[in-house]
Amino acid sequence: MTRGSTATRSNDISLPDVAADAPQAPARALTALIAVPTLEVGAADQGVIALAEILARAGHHPIVASSGGRLEARLADTGAELVHLDLASRNPGVIARNSAALFRFLRQRHCDVVHAHGRTAAWCALPAARMARVPFLTSWYKGFRDQNTLKHLYNGVMARGARVITPSDQIAELIVARHRVPWGRIAVIPPAVDLGRFDLTALTLDRINAVRRGWGVKGDAKVFLIPGRMLRRKGHHVVVQAARRLKDMGVVDVLFVFAGEDSGRSRYSGELWDLVLATETAEIVRIVPLATSAPSPSDWPAAYAAATAVLSASVQPEGLQRTILEALAMARPVAVSDLAAGPDVVLAPPRVPEERMTGLRFASGDATALATALIRLLSMPEAVRRAIGRRGREWVATHCAPATVAQQLLAVYAAVTENRR
Repeated sequence: MTRGSTATRSNDISLPDVAADAPQAPARALTALIAVPTLEVGAADQGVIALAEILARAGHHPIVASSGGRLEARLADTGAELVHLDLASRNPGVIARNSAALFRFLRQRHCDVVHAHGRTAAWCALPAARMARVPFLTSWYKGFRDQNTLKHLYNGVMARGARVITPSDQIAELIVARHRVPWGRIAVIPPAVDLGRFDLTALTLDRINAVRRGWGVKGDAKVFLIPGRMLRRKGHHVVVQAARRLKDMGVVDVLFVFAGEDSGRSRYSGELWDLVLATETAEIVRIVPLATSAPSPSDWPAAYAAATAVLSASVQPEGLQRTILEALAMARPVAVSDLAAGPDVVLAPPRVPEERMTGLRFASGDATALATALIRLLSMPEAVRRAIGRRGREWVATHCAPATVAQQLLAVYAAVTENRR
């Protein structure tokens, strides 16, 4: 999991309670300006909340510039300061005004570092940081589409940080290949998993059964949980096609549950329903937006526990999905596409022997390969699935300690600010 001492590599998840491992007060408190387009539900949004908590607990002063959103209350709980600025806009005029405003703010507040999470925020923050001569960092969470020169240039702002923080080896390798970023400027630091919250032994059977009833699970049917927002890149359509293949093979005592938020801003959910109807899989597919049905956003542990396995069929590079790591922490076997998580995260044959596997991998977009993986999971004895789940939790516990993640992030901040004042 290492490629030299500078490119730090580990893997985590969730927004943990780091109070028990809070670092000592720093030699000098830093004022960090964190720029993020929104504070809603995305990986960058949640990553900013976790980062603000780490910085505040370490005695630093995090200031978040953002358009805001539903996570504002959680940000306030960390002790961070919020400055409202429309960093989600792609309008060049708005970006120029934002850059000027951020420059003035950096000078007025004597900020020591600027950390951008997201491309529009980075385009606003980079000129301001350069003019103010303040170190500039970026956090790169997933593989952006890079289909033409203009898109490549637009994405490239995320590669211009003094350090580029990314959650997985897979995304780090993509950044190096596309933007020729030296490995010495990359830090692989995943989010941290709260192993206390995501603990199978801490759940009651009543909680698990309540989730299964909410999904309409009949009897002992095996559940495949597909968590995540209803977005085309998540590959829900591939899962529906795989469900049809299982049905054609006579496998009907299963249920595929899509549990995630639907923003309603695209046609994808409607197209997905059309596909379910066209493939005649409505009896084995459930689409349960979080706003209206189980699991509630606060009871994801019970949702993972109610599943036989957790799936991700992403058709674009996803970096390191929190849901996959949470599922591993809950001792659930996972099946992921080769773009959903890297082989360093989900250990699967032939890369590792079967006695080390934590899940299965399949080719992105290949519904037949996914169906084959699911048949393999279903055919395993329960004891084998439990052993796979146990190894998954052990892997997360080894690589995803909240204190370790905090230490790695603080080390990056210390490295880029060591020559200031």
